[in-house]
Amino acid sequence: MNGGVVQSVLQTLYPPRCLGCGARVESDFGLCGPCWRETPFISGLVCDACGIPLPGEQEPGGPGAEPAQCDACLVRVRPWARGRAVMLYESMGRRLVLGLKHGDRHDVLRPAGRWLARAGREIFARNMLIVPVPLHWTRLVKRRFNQSAHLAEALARETGLHHRPGVLVRARATPSLGGMGHDHRFQTMAGAITLREGQRRRIAGRPVLIVDDVMTSGASLSAAAEALVTHGAAEVSILVLARAGRAT
Repeated sequence: MNGGVVQSVLQTLYPPRCLGCGARVESDFGLCGPCWRETPFISGLVCDACGIPLPGEQEPGGPGAEPAQCDACLVRVRPWARGRAVMLYESMGRRLVLGLKHGDRHDVLRPAGRWLARAGREIFARNMLIVPVPLHWTRLVKRRFNQSAHLAEALARETGLHHRPGVLVRARATPSLGGMGHDHRFQTMAGAITLREGQRRRIAGRPVLIVDDVMTSGASLSAAAEALVTHGAAEVSILVLARAGRAT
């Protein structure tokens, strides 16, 4: 039996389903029309540092033009150069992220890789290394997988960029940041992520892209970026599946 016949049989037995509602769709790893409209994909003018949408029109930047930034990134200077996000962390965006994070919805990874590749196309660089935000080993044992590492791997497959999941390590177990205030989040994460021993040569002089599932305050991403910059990364950028909050 050739591959085309096998694929046809499989599609008959297991027809493609929408990632959001389970309705039948034309292709695997897709969203139906209503769920697509409920998914808050980010487009247009965005903050160049974190990817959150900004009011106004996207305009081509001329020589010397300053990149647009949201209020949060103007107030707190980020330890990375540029950032992008696929969607807002609300509505269907929140459901997809939580399904991946807590519901073993690994079927989200393939389309998420394509979405990340599209959202990050302006910040990819030659010889860039993809690095996920690490989990502490105790949480990894409990959860069984690191969703950020899986997203980074899916992005690497789409882009051909090198993926190195073991570059960063969570040096100490930190409590969940949910419910903490902004400053408390940064205090909790200060120094919590470090470079794994023997990994400096992998990042020295190279642009590095940090991948995570959600950015809220940016405390975890900041800890990761600071570790990379301190140990010689040429430039650090971030790319997340979802961005919590809205620009003001």
